[in-house]
Amino acid sequence: QFEVSKQFWAFLARKGTFGSAKSFINPVPHLSFVQGENGISFLKTRFEAMSKHHAFSSMEYTEDKATLAEWMPLMMSGRAADEKIAATRMLNGTDVNFGALTNQLLNHLSSAPDTQIKYRSRVTGLTRKGAGWTVMVKDVNGGGTREIDAKFVFLGAGGAALPLLQMSGIEESKGFGGFPVSGQWLRCDNPEVVKHHQAKVYSQAAVGSPPMSVPHLDTRVVDGNKSLLFGPYAGFTTKFLKHGSFLDLPLSVRVANIKPMLAVARDNMDLTKYLVSEVMQSMEQRLESLRRFYPEAKAEDWRLEVAGQRVQIIKKDAKKGGVLQFGTELVSAQDGSLAALLG
Repeated sequence: QFEVSKQFWAFLARKGTFGSAKSFINPVPHLSFVQGENGISFLKTRFEAMSKHHAFSSMEYTEDKATLAEWMPLMMSGRAADEKIAATRMLNGTDVNFGALTNQLLNHLSSAPDTQIKYRSRVTGLTRKGAGWTVMVKDVNGGGTREIDAKFVFLGAGGAALPLLQMSGIEESKGFGGFPVSGQWLRCDNPEVVKHHQAKVYSQAAVGSPPMSVPHLDTRVVDGNKSLLFGPYAGFTTKFLKHGSFLDLPLSVRVANIKPMLAVARDNMDLTKYLVSEVMQSMEQRLESLRRFYPEAKAEDWRLEVAGQRVQIIKKDAKKGGVLQFGTELVSAQDGSLAALLG
């Protein structure tokens, strides 16, 4: 899907939709890195399977230390000579600044005569009106409100999509809940460190950890400036958005979703323990995880940053009562007048 997205962006760039593609996408090789005999066996099998697909036919695999030092010099410096490691590499990987990409797409859309884009606005009401909807919108800066009548409403508001879906009152929304998890990263802006790493390197999640916990050390390019990010480290808050309210989670509890939420709490004690352990980590413990990737990492070069929030989906389940879903889900009204993207 991502490869198809890149083709779409290239098409838009050729049409002149964007200013410069370099403002949001830059070439950065993608690597998978493993340690130990089991990790090497897994990666070799994965490489043999994936390289047969035309999209990954250029993938490279190596266990050779000299080659690995060329691919990821920062990670090989200071590493034990007898450590068993391996990696695969895709040279056509990219780093995407999705914020810059979104801005370019919205700037293009705003030039269309039949399109309006309003910023600093908050939806405060969503009610049925005939076959469509009336949306109440508050101007965050000015304080005024206005009503918009719409035949179709799409709720693509990230963590705020669940409260808006609940506000709609559609039958299909009942039973859905949300569990907010924040993503934290160690960030390095020291150019003397950054210049030695030009890759996104992924490893394997610890046994029992959720899929979102796969560790990686990434080169990131924002506004032409390079940084390194390592993580993710999970955090917990009751906010559904990074700048949301601490009341977001408690206010989302309904009669229709309390049973699924309690069932998820009962059946996911391992996840709860994982989140507690992540939240309780000291800076030194986070650096220990980083040193699996970068053995010579120094505390003074890194700082912890909160990248954002993700609201994991809780939904009804006939057998368990409720399940936690790590992907996304599209929920739509039976008449097709409203749809929401959760997760």
